[in-house]
Amino acid sequence: MEYRYLGDSGLKVSEITYGNWLTHASQVENDAAIACVRAALDVGISTFDTADVYANTGAETVLGEALKGERRQSLEIATKVFGPTGPKGHNDTGLSRKHILESIDGSLERLQTDYVDLYQAHRYDHETPLEETMQAFADVVRQGKVLYVGVSEWTAEQLRAGHALAKDLGFQLISNQPQYSALWRVIEGEVVPTSEELGISQIVWSPIAQGVLTGKYQPGQPLPEGSRATDDKGGAKMIERFMNDEVLTAVQELKPIADELSLSMAQLAVAWVLQNQNVASAIIGASRPEQVHDNAGAAGVTIPAELMSRIDDALGSVVERDPAKTNDSSPKTREA
Repeated sequence: MEYRYLGDSGLKVSEITYGNWLTHASQVENDAAIACVRAALDVGISTFDTADVYANTGAETVLGEALKGERRQSLEIATKVFGPTGPKGHNDTGLSRKHILESIDGSLERLQTDYVDLYQAHRYDHETPLEETMQAFADVVRQGKVLYVGVSEWTAEQLRAGHALAKDLGFQLISNQPQYSALWRVIEGEVVPTSEELGISQIVWSPIAQGVLTGKYQPGQPLPEGSRATDDKGGAKMIERFMNDEVLTAVQELKPIADELSLSMAQLAVAWVLQNQNVASAIIGASRPEQVHDNAGAAGVTIPAELMSRIDDALGSVVERDPAKTNDSSPKTREA
């Protein structure tokens, strides 16, 4: 495993982050989830990402149990706040001071820790003044409950405003967590250049495009039984944007490139996002320990420029690059 600094900070994270978005307390039984966490630790993954909204707080609880007994100082635990939790009442969502201060205490209890290394605004809150949000983050940092602050799926303009306020309040905004893969490159035009200027790293989710870049979905063929594309708990909806023959046919063109590098298709996909120097870590999810071992093989891989160009040529027009897609990811009104 290789490790990279997160933004302009002294914090290092593993190039591969273990995340439990659609798995723990949802698609995967607890014993299997814990086995995947053990596998992550075995391959040198030290960074673990979750959120209070995942499985309505259940994912944090499972992760806390899985990491219990580990040396806390050897881990980087990240969680997020924004989405509706609990009974999903009118103040159980968003980035208000009330929700942030209450949510961090709940997350710490579920994760069985006194602090989180990285606390992230899961989306941008259009209905709460940014000054209120950033002041609340400053306060939880000063209380010692949070070491570093990040965000997720913020636009370049939002990052710039948040970064300026954080600086005024005496703390750093060091990371952004966007979707990023060889098929989904919407951050490259605006978010990445702005982040590089501000000293903000990306911790990217869905580097294998919900499994599409593994090549297991064949154009014109039935969906593999038990795959994410057949999951009615949320997986199928997330993957549907890629499930067309044009995309699936293009993805099959990556197989010879992976073979040339002696990588699996999944390893190629994860290694591809890590070629971007603004990416500090790629988040992987898993339902089986062997998936963790496979994806971790992408750490430390260098893809030659000629093969990066061949990947671009193979995927061609199926790549999504529209920067406006980032703005679309944050709801304009609260759900509750």
